[in-house]
Amino acid sequence: MAAASDEAAVVRNKKVVLRRYVTGIPTEEDMEVVVDTVELRVPAGSTAVLVKNLYLSCDPWMRDRMSKHDEGDIVLAPDFVIGEAMVNFGVGKVIDSTHPGFKAGDLVWGMSGWEEYTLAQPEFLFKINHTELPLSHYTGVLGMTGLTAYSGFMEVGRPKGGDFVFVSAASGAVGQVVGQLAKIAGSYVVGSAGSDKKVDLLKTKFGYDDAFNYKSETDLAAALKRRLPEGIDIYFDSVGGETLDAVLLQMRQGGRIVVCGMISQYNLQEAYGLRNLYYIVARAVRVEGHNVNGHFHMYSRFEEEMAGYIKEGKVTVVEDVVEGIESAPAALLGLFSGKNVGKQLVALASD
Repeated sequence: MAAASDEAAVVRNKKVVLRRYVTGIPTEEDMEVVVDTVELRVPAGSTAVLVKNLYLSCDPWMRDRMSKHDEGDIVLAPDFVIGEAMVNFGVGKVIDSTHPGFKAGDLVWGMSGWEEYTLAQPEFLFKINHTELPLSHYTGVLGMTGLTAYSGFMEVGRPKGGDFVFVSAASGAVGQVVGQLAKIAGSYVVGSAGSDKKVDLLKTKFGYDDAFNYKSETDLAAALKRRLPEGIDIYFDSVGGETLDAVLLQMRQGGRIVVCGMISQYNLQEAYGLRNLYYIVARAVRVEGHNVNGHFHMYSRFEEEMAGYIKEGKVTVVEDVVEGIESAPAALLGLFSGKNVGKQLVALASD
């Protein structure tokens, strides 16, 4: 715990704020970078941790928080507050702390503002234990998205040796990890992505057995049938919509669908209506929604296991890094048009 002096330095604090709530497709004009100041110590009487952010994560789930929801709506997290720093996961270095679990100099990851310095709540922070690995990995494979992939595939998908697995958005932050975990579990794995470059990445970098560019396919169900003629045991879904509808036709008896995200639907004012739901009944398919909130209790076990896979070369990481907080709005919006290749993150400072 750092001891506070009578006076603390005050420094500039750039932050990305939401200018207005969004309907439909967001634009960079819906956000802006503003300059504020911050005192480099935790305010007296507060139990908190002041963090200098080194990396910020860009994730599709942020889109829902950019819209205004009515009271009583079901949401993953509260709406962003207009004019205040947007919030997501990040990696940083502790500058000051009034919590006994953290001290100045500690490297941490967790919930942070989209800003250069954040006064963070300790219950949403984790110490980084593997500093021999790139710190940026804690925005992805060793952070929230990695835990999402691990808990979703292992606990909801419940792989058994020899499963036929399909992963949508397979080259993204979650998908790249799911596919590699599936291979470790002894599955046959097929992925879809939005460009030929990403398809090649799935096959050559992430070890997918097969992959296809969904934008080049006129019939998704036929594309799946060609590549998974015996059907699908586990579908890890980050897309929803037409892809989920096509997958339902190919599910095997007793199959499992892990519904982790629906990026194809986030900017629509009227959601796609599924037509093939009957196959859930006919083939006794278990469909289960998954978000990471209920799985942070397993983080320590996950971190050690995943760090081991990375060191052993069983899991490969691809990151798409942009520099500077001014680049954050465009990087976030790029997720919805598939501009990123791998985990999208923003580097603010080197340590």
